[in-house]
Amino acid sequence: MIEQLKAPRTRSMRNLIVESQAPGSTNTTASTTSQTTSPPESRPSAGSASAASSAAEPRPSLSLLIQFDFNSARVRPESQQALSNLAQALKSTELLQSRFAVEGHTDAKGRSEYNLKLSQDRADAVRDYLLAQGVTRSRLSSEGKGSNDLANKSEPFAAENRRVRIVNLD
Repeated sequence: MIEQLKAPRTRSMRNLIVESQAPGSTNTTASTTSQTTSPPESRPSAGSASAASSAAEPRPSLSLLIQFDFNSARVRPESQQALSNLAQALKSTELLQSRFAVEGHTDAKGRSEYNLKLSQDRADAVRDYLLAQGVTRSRLSSEGKGSNDLANKSEPFAAENRRVRIVNLD
């Protein structure tokens, strides 16, 4: 769990500017060099919009199939051990400085307004469980997503769509 939720500790390349250089010329003012493995034709050219604004990488996250009582936000006993393990991971030294969102998700069965409220109640229940296990309140937020972000879009009623997702916000 810890490895899956750790924020990558790489240096940002957001301000990297790629400049092309004529073959055979030398640049004695360059302060850094970079090595790439992509072929030249796939590298962005100078002034390319993709060089400056590439898509953001997805945040580290973990999806858990937490069992709840039917039509309820009450966490079933068989899911409490998984949540206790999650709380221990969130309190670990590797994750202690990170903030997390608890996202509740439902399948597509039922009205979307009802699913949104149920998913929010379930995200709140997981957040409250983690708080009771000693995770600091300021590190957790909760959000109900309803059936807006299905894990299995080809089967909207599938069980894997009913999940709680933990997302590292840092």
